Amino acid sequence: MGAPAISVSQLDHFFGSGEALKQAIFDVNLEVERGKLTILMGPSGSGKTTLLTLMGCLRDVQSGSVLLLGDELREAPETRLVSLRRRLGFIFQAHNLHESLTATQNVLMGLQVHGKGDRTKQRKAARHMLGLVGLSDRLDYLPSSLSGGQKQRVAVARALVSNPEVVFADEPTAALDKESGHTVVKMLKTLGETRGTTTVMVTHDNRILEMADRIITLEEGRVISDEHQT
Repeated sequence: MGAPAISVSQLDHFFGSGEALKQAIFDVNLEVERGKLTILMGPSGSGKTTLLTLMGCLRDVQSGSVLLLGDELREAPETRLVSLRRRLGFIFQAHNLHESLTATQNVLMGLQVHGKGDRTKQRKAARHMLGLVGLSDRLDYLPSSLSGGQKQRVAVARALVSNPEVVFADEPTAALDKESGHTVVKMLKTLGETRGTTTVMVTHDNRILEMADRIITLEEGRVISDEHQT
């Protein structure tokens, strides 16, 4: 099976300071297996997104340990974190598209930050990925001409076009209808099976739980259940 993609040990996290100090994550310990789709669930304020951003090196690890692809994130220099982020894909509930760029150009940005391939190959890869998420007829559309669901699918294509080793997704299907949501999650699942891509996803979407390999439930910053799906 090899080393896990992510290993979290005795992880605590706090917000604020002094009298306003509040603990958000309490002694979380878990390992995320490579190539699997792991879902983080729990009520609003349970710490799901905080845990996701700590594992994805988007937030500083204050206490405990997070090993991501074999690298310790706690006290890691910024240059190391930047290098690690280039091996990751991020999908957020807010699509964060550049309004002045077409769908293809937005997806191209996912390759250009990695410096992978020449421009012709990059453009071909971007268009191919947009086709996979059902947007082959919207390649040259600006975000203002796309629906909310179409914008989110562009964001998914941008996150996946560089073939990341780990994908961190925060409510990626929230703006999608059932069919589009299933398409996106199925693609992530297939990438795990064919390329070994690891996905960690925060969701409230009960429609996609059946596709998860594992469901971790948090409540008030603590892991209260950890179920491996058969």
